[in-house]
Amino acid sequence: MAQSHMPNESTAEFRNNAYVPPFQLTEGQAPPIAANGGLSYMSFDRNGDAGTSKAIEDALRLIDEGEGQAINELLENAPPGPIETKWGLGFRRYQECLDYIRANNIEAPEGGLVIPLRYSIHEGPSYSVVTSNALWRDPAREEDARKLRKDEIDTIRRCLYFPQVLRDARRIGEYYPGLDPNSAECMDRLGVSLAHCESKCTNFYDAHEVERVYYPEMEKLLLDFFPDATDALVYNHDVFDKDYKGDRTEDQDNKDPGVNRTYANLVHNDLNDNSGRVRCRELLTQNLRNFGREQHYTEEEADAKMSRRFMSINLAKPMETVKQNPFVLCAWPSFADQPYITNYRIYDDRVGETTRFTFRPEHEWYWFPEQTPTEVSMLKCYDSVTDGSVSRWSFHTAAIDPNQPDDAPCRKNLVVRSFVFF
Repeated sequence: MAQSHMPNESTAEFRNNAYVPPFQLTEGQAPPIAANGGLSYMSFDRNGDAGTSKAIEDALRLIDEGEGQAINELLENAPPGPIETKWGLGFRRYQECLDYIRANNIEAPEGGLVIPLRYSIHEGPSYSVVTSNALWRDPAREEDARKLRKDEIDTIRRCLYFPQVLRDARRIGEYYPGLDPNSAECMDRLGVSLAHCESKCTNFYDAHEVERVYYPEMEKLLLDFFPDATDALVYNHDVFDKDYKGDRTEDQDNKDPGVNRTYANLVHNDLNDNSGRVRCRELLTQNLRNFGREQHYTEEEADAKMSRRFMSINLAKPMETVKQNPFVLCAWPSFADQPYITNYRIYDDRVGETTRFTFRPEHEWYWFPEQTPTEVSMLKCYDSVTDGSVSRWSFHTAAIDPNQPDDAPCRKNLVVRSFVFF
């Protein structure tokens, strides 16, 4: 872990009126692997920059210290074949791991699958500077940009494939007797669940139709799914389609995410203890990067709304039955005591926090074989309840199904992000 650092008098002067979430830890969970002792970068706000200057400084300092580069060199210099790690055997390439699975006859339960999944092997925080950040266009920072670009590539190289068993999520009741995968109870216990939707949206590539038609459908689905909820806000979405032939251009100002060509094949979660709260606060009080219904809460009103339970849910719906690049989800009980590894995403006006994880053979993975267009897979990215009574989040990744033919169509789906309030 990076050296812990708690705010002192020198950092207090930078605080302004930024919303700074206090450090939070789930009961039974190890402290996160993070910079600055796990504090949000909002703690280091300088004249309204939301801690972005400090985050870039920390990213460059880590690069200069060279720990990540040393790991890359160890991997590059290791002999061919599997790499012995403290978590188990890892593989540099997907096919190597798949060959190992087949040679050892690793089996899955009915409806399941055994496949390579890609995990981080660096137990240290990482940084990525988003493409819209002004740093990339500043001639005076060309050397910083070069270092940061190389480090982001190196960060991905500090990952290995490990064999994992996927269970059929439609059979969750077989593994947890009496538990219905189409229930709020399943989300509370496992952090994953399944819902049904027959959308009236006719063109999921039209961001404005998605916002006008599909967002309200998902908000209604969430309120029906969680009967104790009082409000649901869908605030953005992504479209995934490797084979799309049209315009993929992202236009954040026009609330259009574009169309993604690639699938995130690294085990991760979109939020954590800090970013779950900061993202919610940004939406409520600043309407920041909100593609959905506009929010205009005062600070006091946001305090009241966030004093009760709230959670972030991602919902993924295929446009056609999924054949290749399925979306796979990990159940909370199998990693509830595992520290997450923080990845910082640096914008001009905010520092987002996502998480990565190291491999455990006991991770409990689920998938929905050939998920259909009326099936919506749901995963929890954040829950404000910290007493251990419910799941806090799931983690997830895209996967390659080796049983599909080489010409199997890649996943075409829509992922919406939401907050649900109680």
